[in-house]
Amino acid sequence: MPEAGERVTARELVVLVAGACLLAVVMHWPLVLHLGADIPKDLGDPLPQSWQVAWDGHALAHQPLDFFQSNQFWPLRDTLAFSDALVGYAPAGLLGSGPEAAVFRYDLLFLFAYALAFAGAYLLARELGLGRGGAAVAGAAFAFAPFRLEQDGHMQVISSGGIPLAFALGLRGYRLRRWPWVVAGWTVAAWQLSIGFTLGLPLGYLLATVWLIAAIVWLRRGRPPFDRGLAIATVAGMAIFVAAGLVLSRPYMWVADAHPGAHRTPADVEAFSGPPWIFLVAPDENLVWGGATSPLRDGLENIPEKTLFPGLVIVALAIAGLSSSAYPRWLRRGLGVGVVAVSVLALGFREGGGLAWPYRVVYELLPGWEAIRVPGRLVAFSSLGLALLAGAGAQRAMLGDAARRLSRWGGATAIAALLILAIVIEGRGLPFDPFDIQAQPKVPPVPPSVASVAAPQLHLPAERATDNRRYVLWSTDGFPPIVNGRSSLNPAFTQHLIERMQPFPDRRTVALLSRLGVNSVILHANRVNGTPWEGAAGRPVGGLRVTRRDRGDLVVYEIRSPTGAPGAIRRSVARSARRSR
Repeated sequence: MPEAGERVTARELVVLVAGACLLAVVMHWPLVLHLGADIPKDLGDPLPQSWQVAWDGHALAHQPLDFFQSNQFWPLRDTLAFSDALVGYAPAGLLGSGPEAAVFRYDLLFLFAYALAFAGAYLLARELGLGRGGAAVAGAAFAFAPFRLEQDGHMQVISSGGIPLAFALGLRGYRLRRWPWVVAGWTVAAWQLSIGFTLGLPLGYLLATVWLIAAIVWLRRGRPPFDRGLAIATVAGMAIFVAAGLVLSRPYMWVADAHPGAHRTPADVEAFSGPPWIFLVAPDENLVWGGATSPLRDGLENIPEKTLFPGLVIVALAIAGLSSSAYPRWLRRGLGVGVVAVSVLALGFREGGGLAWPYRVVYELLPGWEAIRVPGRLVAFSSLGLALLAGAGAQRAMLGDAARRLSRWGGATAIAALLILAIVIEGRGLPFDPFDIQAQPKVPPVPPSVASVAAPQLHLPAERATDNRRYVLWSTDGFPPIVNGRSSLNPAFTQHLIERMQPFPDRRTVALLSRLGVNSVILHANRVNGTPWEGAAGRPVGGLRVTRRDRGDLVVYEIRSPTGAPGAIRRSVARSARRSR
């Protein structure tokens, strides 16, 4: 295997960064023309995730020691830890303010995540010995595999480029015996962990597995001496990663203790598990395979988490890569075994579901694994293995007879370009699609500012996820504490409170809000049709301890002299949660 680490020049890095960014822009066209106005995928999770990054920046600047105490789900504690917190993007959250800036920032980070996925896989492939063409194929195979199209609404899933980049930096450090690269690799791994435990936790176990294998190999080779500087850098890097994990996990453990719903029961995991044929199911938006796989897809529940098709071109290239001389035999076999093992785990477990026991063993034995709700997201790791093998398969093709026949058109370069084109067409559809199949939706118009309205605030209607997603995004205007929230954990306290608010405004609901310490209720009159608050704007407020003001489509009720004490409320909520466990 050639010493690929020495061949990655500064010029190549510049071309790589420019090419990765350009490819990300082209494959998500025309998002770059509507930054801040459009948002990728849909109006689901991207809206609260835009708020998350904005809050991360706000907390970093104003309350770094109380980072996870966000403004949603008031008066509960550590509410940022109700979902993957995207902490690694906090520096970006320092730039700009308000809902439009939050969406603009999210759009840029979305494009960055795809560019980093391509670049990270490219660099890892280069460190493992592939040439530029094979590495480019590996980058495309990792960044644009078909399953990713359905995950475009989950920033914590598409933000996986730190995984190959961490391995690439670490491998370069050990190859060149330069400790700064080793520390850099562990630091990037810690950053990937800070994006969220969805991928960060499995990454930690993957790193532990790799080092366990390395230790066994070292022992079997008779304990050869190793570089002292690299050993110190390795220990220091591990300390950085472990410290990041401990700091980040503390609020999640507190949330798990206070909220029984935070625990992922076997039934929760089973709902997101599937049969082996989910690897044949492509997202509905996929122009090539979406329609062909619809009979399989239509029989599934929780469809977005069970469209795990890795791509026919990628699999074919990966199979060719298993017999390629681009990697040593042990690496090809290791990648193949890893892809199969992770793919089996990605199926999760089901009652009487065949290959259920591997994931069930992991779920029962490995600390923290019970918090993972969606097993299928593990394909981010098997996809990386397939991409690296696909790069080796592409390199084999680039050195074969076909390349020699195409020598007058660039030979190997032409084959690499054709393979990348085939991968992105199969995975994303055609760029510049005339039917605009991948058009991003417009962000809902922002209502008049309520930043000056007394907080804590309760926004109504509040039964639907579509409403609460918008409220948390709009709350980036000043970050007033709000009772509403949207996350993977829907706390029982908030659910129960919203249910009791259906008659609002009346004497009982106003008295309850006063005792809780809620200062204002904001009724979005243009969103009440079909909800319990459809006639709320016309209900009399005479004799109630509220002051009503109309502000366009908003009706603002300010509660006079609220009596609640947030600290006492939080302690009462915590006691109730512990009793329900």
